[in-house]
Amino acid sequence: MWAAILVTAIGCYLLKLTGLSVPATVLDRPVMRRVTDLIPVALLGALVAVQALSSGQDLALDARLAGVGAGFAALLLKAPFLVVVVVAATTTAVLRLAM
Repeated sequence: MWAAILVTAIGCYLLKLTGLSVPATVLDRPVMRRVTDLIPVALLGALVAVQALSSGQDLALDARLAGVGAGFAALLLKAPFLVVVVVAATTTAVLRLAM
């Protein structure tokens, strides 16, 4: 297991070093700017999906998914971030209490 952790750490370091070695002219292109702006959003979306839809190795459709849906609905209504978090957490808590 430690070998996998070390290999992953070295790989991450080399990937970061490669990113720092790229010339500024490549990074200033409009396509690269859009891609680098969207990568964190895609990673956060994937993290939310994994956390909301899985339980260990199994697919789980439970109160967490409803909480994500309620938070998304609040987001569509242009609610402030804190309100979105409170709506999602409250929805999840109420549904878990009811189950």
